Amino acid sequence: MRILVMGGTWFLGRAIVEQALEKGWDVTTFNRGRSGPDVTGVQAVHGDRTVQDDLQKLAQHGPWDTVIDTSSSELPPRDVRLATTTLAKRARRWVHVSTVSVYEGWPHEPLTEESVLLRCPADADGSFGYTGESGSPTKYGFQKAGGEQAVAETFGDEAVFLRPGVILGPGEYVGRLPWWLERAKRGGRILAPAPAEQQIQPVDVRDVAAFAVRQAASTGPGRFNVTHPDGISFGDFLAACLRVTGSDGTPVWVEASTLIEHGVKQWTELPLWRTHAGVWAVDSQGAVDTGLQCRPIADTVRDTWAWWAADGRPVDHPRWAEHGITAEKEARILASL
Repeated sequence: MRILVMGGTWFLGRAIVEQALEKGWDVTTFNRGRSGPDVTGVQAVHGDRTVQDDLQKLAQHGPWDTVIDTSSSELPPRDVRLATTTLAKRARRWVHVSTVSVYEGWPHEPLTEESVLLRCPADADGSFGYTGESGSPTKYGFQKAGGEQAVAETFGDEAVFLRPGVILGPGEYVGRLPWWLERAKRGGRILAPAPAEQQIQPVDVRDVAAFAVRQAASTGPGRFNVTHPDGISFGDFLAACLRVTGSDGTPVWVEASTLIEHGVKQWTELPLWRTHAGVWAVDSQGAVDTGLQCRPIADTVRDTWAWWAADGRPVDHPRWAEHGITAEKEARILASL
């Protein structure tokens, strides 16, 4: 099996590469060489996927059975289409890592793979789309929907779309779980979003990688929500963070209305907290039926702490600074209760 991974040096891309190599596959990676070291054992090709000449040089290293694209997150649809059309004759199949943000109803409504998608043309540039007054839909969602359209138009029945919600695990570069781990380690009274029994559905990066690799070796079309089918309560999640860090911290569960009154930013200042009804109501049964297997989220917390304590974050990323409430703001809110 010969695959091409667009990206392949950090987090999900790296996990995919490592698992493919363990299977004995022939792996080519394509990236700019800026985000992390190449995995030993790959054929590394460096270049810019938005540059036609670089893609044409990449094509000479094919053919491949499958392309797995993990690096289109910040690209407009027309740049996704540039890659798919340039590589169309050098690959049989394209597995595209997308997002639940492509759904029209995200994050307000429960979702299945049959939920309506946002509309965006495959040749759209980065200006297409908008973010609604309520924070939904998002321009990002429109852009990612257009990227899916670009893949579908080129690869047809051999196009596969993976739509994760939140991915956590060793190597995380956004900072959601590391922030909670550090906050747990610091101890004391910990501001926590009530209710403690709220279920959340983050999925482990290694499980997403395994599912992507499985889809790479398959045939036929696919569109899959990739979220944890069992989930974990926020209370159990925070308890796991306290346990692995050896902390004696005490969660103080505060109702959403109070947090909002104090100006706590959802999704970022208290990572993973968001009040919209559909955020953690994403049905992934289709993926489970096709082979998605998810380890307990408590295991993800444990393994991420082991990685974090040993190595820290692997690369600088602008989203890192968005996450986590300041100690001063947290203290003010707790003092006011």
